[in-house]
Amino acid sequence: MDSRTKGIVATVAAVVLCGCPGLFFCVFGALTATGNMPFSTELNGVTNTGTLPSTAGFVLLCVSLLLILVPVAVWFFTLRGKPAAKVPDGPMPPAS
Repeated sequence: MDSRTKGIVATVAAVVLCGCPGLFFCVFGALTATGNMPFSTELNGVTNTGTLPSTAGFVLLCVSLLLILVPVAVWFFTLRGKPAAKVPDGPMPPAS
């Protein structure tokens, strides 16, 4: 496999493993940060309800941004174009 194919495979793997969960965390974190994420628990017949704290939502938003940046970084470092070597115009100087 050439390096371009390896870069494409690495980018697709990073998107599937980091980008998609990052987007899901972003939605879940936004709902939690706004206070719209209720929960309900039951233990030994006792039911408790409430909402998740908004700080947990802000933490999830930060984690989601980091997870979304991973595929972008993988793409940048594996598939960016390398600058072409400069070829001087005119005749080459004699070697000394």
